[in-house]
Amino acid sequence: MPKVSVIIPNYNHSKYLQQRIESVLVQSYQDFELIILDDESTDDSTTVIESYRNHPRVSKIILNEVNSGSTFKQWEKGINAAKGDLIWIAESDDWCEPTLLEELITSFHKDPNCTFSYCQSHCILDANVISWTSHHPFLNEGMDGTEFIKKYMLRNNAVYNASMVLWKKEIYNKISRNFLNYRFCGDWLFWVELAKLGNVHICGKTLNYFRKHDKDLSTHAYGTGLYLLELMSVLNAISNQNLIDSKAYNFGFKHHYRTYWIEYKNIDSNLLSQIQALYRNPLSGKTCYYKNLVKAIFRISIIGFFKRASAE
Repeated sequence: MPKVSVIIPNYNHSKYLQQRIESVLVQSYQDFELIILDDESTDDSTTVIESYRNHPRVSKIILNEVNSGSTFKQWEKGINAAKGDLIWIAESDDWCEPTLLEELITSFHKDPNCTFSYCQSHCILDANVISWTSHHPFLNEGMDGTEFIKKYMLRNNAVYNASMVLWKKEIYNKISRNFLNYRFCGDWLFWVELAKLGNVHICGKTLNYFRKHDKDLSTHAYGTGLYLLELMSVLNAISNQNLIDSKAYNFGFKHHYRTYWIEYKNIDSNLLSQIQALYRNPLSGKTCYYKNLVKAIFRISIIGFFKRASAE
C-alpha cells in the first residue's frame, strides 16, 4: 500500500495539467499513488490525462460524465478512492518543488498527533510573475491545533492553497462534511476541522507554486462578494464549536467587517442581503456589530474628508 495518495482534481486546466502531473511524478519521495480526476472539462484536459493512464504511479483516473459544480465534491471523490495514510490534494493549475513530499512527511514521522503539515507558497500570476509569497517566521514549527486556529485562522486562511498541504486521511472520517456546502471557503473550514483534532506543523520553506488567473474560483468569489458571505459563515462555525472565546470572535469579526465596508459597493445584489444579515447578527451580540459600524462610518467619513480636501 502506498504511504501517500496524491489527488489531482481537474477542470479545464489543460494548459497547466502536464506541468502539474510531472511535478508530482518527479518527487524525491516516491512512495505514493496518483489519482487524477476530471470534472467533465470542455478543453483538452482528458487528452492530457489519458496520456498518463498507463504510468506505474497512476492508480486511478476518474472522468465525470456530468460536471459536479464543486471542487470540494471532487476532493471527496478522490479521498474515497485513496489508499494511502496521507493525502496530498495537488490542484491541477499548480506545481511544486521536487522535495515537497519529502519535507512535509517528516512532520508525521516526528509527531504521531500531527493532523496536517504545510509549506509556504509563491502566488504566481498567469504569465509566471511572482505576485506575492507566503512566509512563516520559523523554519519548522509544530503547535496544538486549537492554538493554530486562534493564531492563524480567524482573520485569514493561513493555508492559502490545498497544494501546499499534506494531511492524515484517518482524520477525515472524524470531521464534519459541512465544507462541501461551500463554493470558496470550504478549504478554510476543512483545515479548521482537521486542526482541532491534533497538532499542526508548519514548514517555512517555499516549495509550492499556485496560480491566480481569470478562470479560477477565487477570482469570481472576490469579484461578487461570495468570499465575504462564506468567511463570516466559517467564523461563526469556529465559534459555534467553542474553539474560540468572544474576544477572539470579535477580533475576526472586526477584520471581516472592515473588509465588507471597503468592498460593499461591488457586492452582487443577490448576495448583499445575506451578507448584511450575518454582520447584523454576530454571535457575540449586537454590541460587536454597532461598535464596528460606528468605527467604519467614522473611518469612511475621515477618508472622504481628506480626499475632498486634497482635491481642493
